Formats: sequence, C-alpha cells, structure tokens
Amino acid sequence: MGTDTGSDPEGLGLDQYWRRRVIALGGMVGVVGFFVWACAGGGGERKQPLKNAAVASPSVSGASPSIPVATPTVTVTAQATPSPAKEDGDACERDNVVIDMTSTRETFAKDEMPQFRLTVVNTGEYACTFDVGSRSLNVRVTSGAARVWSASGCDQGTGSSIQMLRRGIPYVGTVTWDRKLTSGQCRGDREPARPGTYVAAVKADKIKVRKQIFRLR
Repeated sequence: MGTDTGSDPEGLGLDQYWRRRVIALGGMVGVVGFFVWACAGGGGERKQPLKNAAVASPSVSGASPSIPVATPTVTVTAQATPSPAKEDGDACERDNVVIDMTSTRETFAKDEMPQFRLTVVNTGEYACTFDVGSRSLNVRVTSGAARVWSASGCDQGTGSSIQMLRRGIPYVGTVTWDRKLTSGQCRGDREPARPGTYVAAVKADKIKVRKQIFRLR
C-alpha cells in the first residue's frame, strides 16, 4: 500500500484547505476589530457636554395680590373765633336795638306842625352807644310815590347824636316837620304841603320800624 502525504482529513487539496483556514482567520480578525471600533466610540464625532445650559426657573404668573391698606380719615372741625367780651360803652349790636316811632296826632290842624316821637331801647346785656341822629335814623314823609320831606336833608347840624343806652331804659327823641316840601335840602323858599294824607317812615340800617299814617288839614 502506498502512503498519501498530500491529502487532508476531509479529502481536500492542501491549497483549498489553507484557503479556508485563512478566510476563517480573517473573519475572526474582522469581528474582533468591529468590537474594538464599537468600544472606541464608532469613529463618529464626540458629543460635547452641554455648557452654560439654561436652567429653567419656575415662572410666577400674574401680579402679586394687592393688600388693601386702610386710609385714615382726618376730620377737621372748624372752630369759630370767639367774639371779644362786650363791655359798657361799646357800640350797640343792631340785633339788640328796638326802635319805635309814633305820631303825636293822627290829624294836624292847619297851622300845627307834625311831630314824630322816636323811642330807642337797648335789649342787650351791657350798656352801649347808639347814634340816634338823622343820619342813622332818617325820618321821611311821603305822599303816594312822591318824597315830601326828610329829616336828614333839613338837619342843620352834623346829623349825628351818639347816646349811651342802658339796658331796658328807652331813649326818647322828637322830630318835627315844618310842613314844607323839600327836594333834598332845606334851602331857599319852599312850597308848603297841601292838606291830605301822608306817611312817615324811618330809614334805619338793618332795623325795621313801623310806619305812621297821618293827615294834614
């Protein structure tokens, strides 16, 4: 029997046998290389770590609720300045003075001059001064709408007469009309008043005085 030194156990030639061995060895090397490549990061670009990443902060929606604050109310009470205390001799207050006028007659004869009596009373607590002259208490005589005579227009003096009025004690004065007409002042010749009905009244600042009706014959 002869010896077969050139055949392999599988019955292949030597060249085919070693070719298969090389292919198998190459496949194993490729698998090993793939695992090495994968562990090394696959050959791609490395991802950079995030730097300066924005950190989201919780947002607050809506404005904070307002807290009502009580507003203090300041009440200012106006205080009237007290009037100085009254003393004897001060001017009378108009509210404390009462004036009355009466005619001495209802009808005056032909040659009789009408007279009017003025009464002034102080009702205040203290004695006070009051002007009873014709400038303050002006007696006027009228006939209808026509002014016939006025005491202030025929007063020959200053028209002022300051009197001290004590509480409850009346001042009494008399005003006489000369029965002649006047147009403001008693000058020159004046026409006498005709017989008829006339009205006497007192003009006093802020004081009402009762009127008097009388007749001339």
